[in-house]
Amino acid sequence: MAKKIFQIKISLIGSKPNIWRRLLIPSDLLLPDFHRIIQSAMGWTNSHLHQFILGKTMYAGKMEDDDTWDEFEKIDYTKIKVSGVLKKEKDKIKYEYDFGDGWEHNILLEKILPDDGKTKTPVCLKGKMNCPPEDCGGIWGYYGMLEILKQPKHEEYESYMEWLGGDFDPEEFDIVYVNELLEEEDFGCIEL
Repeated sequence: MAKKIFQIKISLIGSKPNIWRRLLIPSDLLLPDFHRIIQSAMGWTNSHLHQFILGKTMYAGKMEDDDTWDEFEKIDYTKIKVSGVLKKEKDKIKYEYDFGDGWEHNILLEKILPDDGKTKTPVCLKGKMNCPPEDCGGIWGYYGMLEILKQPKHEEYESYMEWLGGDFDPEEFDIVYVNELLEEEDFGCIEL
């Protein structure tokens, strides 16, 4: 496949209102680099394991001490391009981050655009809502935390505020900051 630009939408499953990002990425991007882009775009800190899931196949980086590797249909993704799993418009794949909290994302290939040589990638075009903080207990823990943050007299309010390091606005989304993060990274030059 000739190099193209993929317009993708990443949506955090179970979030209401939906937490999502729309990005332009090169079609020949390696999955490990795509993972790093998702981390930057969504607001995660790359502190946990992850995998891409297509049907019953899991794409992840193989770890030396992973005894479960051969028990599942897992493929070492280090040399697989995004265009190897997303091939046509409307194709979908799942991305799971932090197996303990279980943050699952739907990734939709919205459009395949020609590479005109001028369009900068990766770039975030749009998004909505703040990313949940790491280690808050998954989607249910996140919404429980938000309920507590609405109640300054709640017994857990102060401990959450201290843990968060101050105020947390669930509706905040800073596209300028996300694009600065994407610009700082050197995607496409990951060591294999």
